[in-house]
Amino acid sequence: MGARGTVVLSPQALNRALLSRQLLLGRVDLGVSEATEHLFGLNAQDPDLAYFALWNRLERFAIQDLTVAIERGVLVRSTMMRATQHLMSAADFRLVRPVLAPLLRRVQRNAFGGRTTGVDLVELVADAAELLDGGVLTRPELGRALARTRPGADAQALGRTVQYLLALVHPAPSGTWGKRGATPFAVFPGVPETATSDDVRELIRRYLAAFGPATVADARTWSGVSGLREVFEHLRPELRTYTDEAGRELFDLPDHEIPSPDVPAPVRLLAEFDATLLAHADRTRVMTEPIRRQVCQGAAVAATVLVDGTVAATWTKDRTGALTVVPLRSISATDREAIEAEALRLLEFAAPDAVHDVRFSEWPTDEEMPRV
Repeated sequence: MGARGTVVLSPQALNRALLSRQLLLGRVDLGVSEATEHLFGLNAQDPDLAYFALWNRLERFAIQDLTVAIERGVLVRSTMMRATQHLMSAADFRLVRPVLAPLLRRVQRNAFGGRTTGVDLVELVADAAELLDGGVLTRPELGRALARTRPGADAQALGRTVQYLLALVHPAPSGTWGKRGATPFAVFPGVPETATSDDVRELIRRYLAAFGPATVADARTWSGVSGLREVFEHLRPELRTYTDEAGRELFDLPDHEIPSPDVPAPVRLLAEFDATLLAHADRTRVMTEPIRRQVCQGAAVAATVLVDGTVAATWTKDRTGALTVVPLRSISATDREAIEAEALRLLEFAAPDAVHDVRFSEWPTDEEMPRV
């Protein structure tokens, strides 16, 4: 117990809570839409990432399951949390997009404000909505169309500006397995321009359901939204609080239990940018600081191997069907066998017709191992 009887949660307890809510303590029997809503979105910087995320978490999952949900518009891909690409249910997009609007305006201003000086952004958004009315244009096509009536304007900056200022989604086949290329834009109907206080509070509840217990800084890191301290204070009467071993206050939903720290955690191969690694300001619940510096370099976040719930290695897959594991800390022979078995299952999912090969890179020397 901490001060005034507050329960103190160890990093191991926080780890198991996160893995439980992220469906990583055992695959579950859920449909793709239900699972995506439970997880409150899937990173979709690359189209294949959401597929790997669901494969790691669902008992029965096939590539076509997610593809059909995207094609039908049940799940939509757009610029969302932290101004990065995510896949969410249509209902969650309508909730989240207005809350993120101030963040996205700030990102546009910082990234493209200088390149859109003199452009009336309200008029630009209205023209873009008219051009997209009932149809689809790629970002370059939209940028060029907007530039025709704005002589001297930067077409690329115009197209990217609209991506941040208008509630757009990227319809299929964009975002489906293996489909890359120019990003298509379509206006998503029924999205309010501004969020209500209730919307922001609901976003926090949903975040805690998927990633709690968490601090205010954690929620800000996950979303990119500022001004959340007041929101948490308003919600305080309905939330449960803990502290971590550093004395930071953690918030949680009262009906969400904390699993035993001793619950076994299976080996999992997470794809790049998996939310499990990005949803908290303090990431020590899933990886040590030295390992974090190797996994998160600049804007890149490597694909990782979880052993006993924490990052033990990174992995890469090439087009020949070979998967290479790069250890970041000592891994036992038993855990190595479990990694190899899970890697073979991943290769069977991703490339069933290829010849599968799992390789481990040279084991780092004790001097090369990060200090933990």
